[in-house]
Amino acid sequence: MKAIQVIDRKPQLIDMPTPSGEGVKVRVVATSICGSDLHMMEKGWTEGRVPGHEFSGFTPDGTAVTVEPLLGCGNCGFCEQGYTIQCEAGVTFIGIGAAGGMAEFVEAPAANLVPLPTGMDILHGSLVEPLAVALHGLSQARITPKDRVLVIGAGAIGLAVAAALHARGLEFDIQVRPPHQAVAATRLGAGLEVHESYDVVIDAAGTSDSLAQAIEHLRPRSRLAMLGTFWNPVEMPMAFCSKEVEMIGAMTYKCRDPDRTFVEAARLLHENPHIADTLITHRFPLDAAQEAFATAADRASGAIKVCFEPAL
Repeated sequence: MKAIQVIDRKPQLIDMPTPSGEGVKVRVVATSICGSDLHMMEKGWTEGRVPGHEFSGFTPDGTAVTVEPLLGCGNCGFCEQGYTIQCEAGVTFIGIGAAGGMAEFVEAPAANLVPLPTGMDILHGSLVEPLAVALHGLSQARITPKDRVLVIGAGAIGLAVAAALHARGLEFDIQVRPPHQAVAATRLGAGLEVHESYDVVIDAAGTSDSLAQAIEHLRPRSRLAMLGTFWNPVEMPMAFCSKEVEMIGAMTYKCRDPDRTFVEAARLLHENPHIADTLITHRFPLDAAQEAFATAADRASGAIKVCFEPAL
């Protein structure tokens, strides 16, 4: 089968055996490039691996599914509660430590498969994972309709947060820079005027600059939700302490019922197809791996979500 493998920190198209282990063999239909894929490839963390943790496809019996990419022990307290990312035995990611969805086929445990709603466009299924990240972050931040909310960062995660906020009926503003982000944010229900103070700021960028801006815009004794990943050390402004801000971390999602996050994310995408129409800006076949990754990394390209779509 065709697959993309990271070789010398670059994506390369290769031929490799089709998986034939004990898991369910999923025929991949759509896979998104995540910003973390770019960072991990650059740092050498996915060297020799098949990346891709945001994907959808068909099981052998024709069921349309997306796949939770977290592999835990399944037996510890955190796994039993659905917080696989905190597995006491250690967690492995499909697409990082195990072969991912940038291939024609991928193998995953049956417990990780989440059926897509009947009638949902399967090409939108690769967005379930990033939307689930956003929804989990909102739950972590305990956002209510009374809160004034600001999102800092209008990349793929920031815009997924915007889609999640709007889908939950919550009003919010977002700080944007490139014009294409402003257009997308408006389509997703965001206000573009940034005010002085907020009850909750969601940092979807994860830099010293975004952190400083977040704390600047927070009211005293308010909440800062971190959805952006700190890939490099950051500085914490003194106002974080003087304002007595509560910082809330968020990573991945809840992987079991009740309130399994992938189920809510898939339902929202099915009910609001304009989310996928807004976020997916570029589509490539697997053969165009280098072009696709270059597009995703180029801020001037206007890319939000770049997707691979092997032939159906």
